[in-house]
Amino acid sequence: MIKPVVRIEHLFKRFPGQEADALHDLSFDLTGGQIIGLVGPDGAGKTTLIRLLLGLLLPTAGSVSVLGIDPENQMDKLHYLIGYMPQKFGLYEDLTVQENLNLYADLKELTPSDKRDQFKMLLKFTGLEPFTERLAGRLSGGMKQKLGLACALLGDPRFLLLDEPGVGVDPISRRELMFMVRQLSRDGKTILWSTSYLDEAADFDDVMLLGGGRLLYHGSPGELTKRIKGNVFLTQHTKLAPRPLLRHILKSRFPVDDAVIWGNAVRLVIRDKDTQTKFTRYLKPVKPRFEDAVITLLGGCPQSDSRVARNIHLPPMEDVVIRAENLTKRYGSFTAADHISFDIKRGEIFGLLGPNGAGKSTSFKMMCGLARPTEGRALVMGIDMREHPTLARQNLGYMAQKFSLFSPLSVLQNLTFFSGIYGLSGQRQKAKIEQMIRVFALRPYLHQKAGDLPLGFKQRLALACAIMHSPPILFLDEPTSGVDPVTRREFWNHINSMVEKGVTVMVTTHFMDEAEYCDRIALIYQGKAIYIGSPDQLKKRGETMEDAFVRVIRENEKQGQD
Repeated sequence: MIKPVVRIEHLFKRFPGQEADALHDLSFDLTGGQIIGLVGPDGAGKTTLIRLLLGLLLPTAGSVSVLGIDPENQMDKLHYLIGYMPQKFGLYEDLTVQENLNLYADLKELTPSDKRDQFKMLLKFTGLEPFTERLAGRLSGGMKQKLGLACALLGDPRFLLLDEPGVGVDPISRRELMFMVRQLSRDGKTILWSTSYLDEAADFDDVMLLGGGRLLYHGSPGELTKRIKGNVFLTQHTKLAPRPLLRHILKSRFPVDDAVIWGNAVRLVIRDKDTQTKFTRYLKPVKPRFEDAVITLLGGCPQSDSRVARNIHLPPMEDVVIRAENLTKRYGSFTAADHISFDIKRGEIFGLLGPNGAGKSTSFKMMCGLARPTEGRALVMGIDMREHPTLARQNLGYMAQKFSLFSPLSVLQNLTFFSGIYGLSGQRQKAKIEQMIRVFALRPYLHQKAGDLPLGFKQRLALACAIMHSPPILFLDEPTSGVDPVTRREFWNHINSMVEKGVTVMVTTHFMDEAEYCDRIALIYQGKAIYIGSPDQLKKRGETMEDAFVRVIRENEKQGQD
């Protein structure tokens, strides 16, 4: 009988001062030579489980066995048999690629001969051979993840633990990372891959879904998806656009487990067969996704109308509120953005998509005044960002990808600070802070440092700080990166409610399903806007949005070579 790589029996973990278990009575085996997905909402226990497997935490009760070793008592022995790629702080950004590899090889106590052989193999495997002297901090997101994987593979470990390796990485780089990891599993390695990208998990051999510290599902992604076959539909309305139609569905308590905008339609997971029959003529059956099944098992999406926009009253504005005119940014001989032009209308969600290093973030920063264009103009409400940045920024709310929060300050102190710099004071300031606390459910965390918050609550706080002054324009840079699907739906519920009041949103994202929520998208590649149009138009280029994204970029590469 083949022994499992991991065996967990009646595992409990409770942290001091906590009333509930972080992990509650988990029992499972993990088979070798597979990619196993670890998914679940924030606070589900994913990171706690990984740390227990690594021996970084001790169980409250129950047993943990990894490769037949007890992590609690034999951690030194286990260290040489496993590879770990953490979500954060896995690399030293002020060291070069080669220096990072040297450091991790020394930690694994590799001999000079083993170093030489493994460096050669791993650099070729990851495609990092030309970049050994580049600082890790100057690598693209995808290249950083490849370097992290290479460091984790030093010593030829039998078991790999990857904690959110796809966060902040574009779809092309994620596909390349998945291809490399799939090769490793074929060579007999076992990989536990924690992810918030459920399209990734749909391709894994096995998946574990945690919720509230409990194991809600363990099996193949396909088996879980089959459970909702015949329950997923698209619907449209002759008089309502997708955004108000979605709001109507959520407010009316229509019996759905999930409802999201899907291009020019709304995608529904309907739990009630009687409702399906009653509204058959309005519903078009579509193939279920793994994400649909996960949302259903977690209890469904939040079905409430957002209160964020209730007090938003915008003044009259021109039809076009954001304009890029031949935006160009050069760094020496390198052109990061090359004559990019587009208009964004009032009450529109405009998405910027593109691979890491394509010029997407550079364009975004020029539009919100964080980078000065070499040529061209960025206009906000008719105001030139380069000539009058302070005046233009009064109309903006900005949420940064890496949290524009002050980590040492408490939640309440961040809210107070940001409301103050946005010009709020006195009773108006107190009322707005109280509204944000209530809407984003921040009261239990008011006196906790922002840096210690769970990821989902960091994002809630960052959005709350960005909209304190009810701005007519929002710039959102990867606002839901690394956030679980239920929390993402909550975020977009707030964003959609503001857009219906006339707020204009520019957003960058690597979640391809979020591109569906945009009215229009611009696909940036090699510094140029190679596509501007609706999500539905782009989807005509592939079976899915991600397929279309990859195809358009590959076609552009081919044209460049010709």
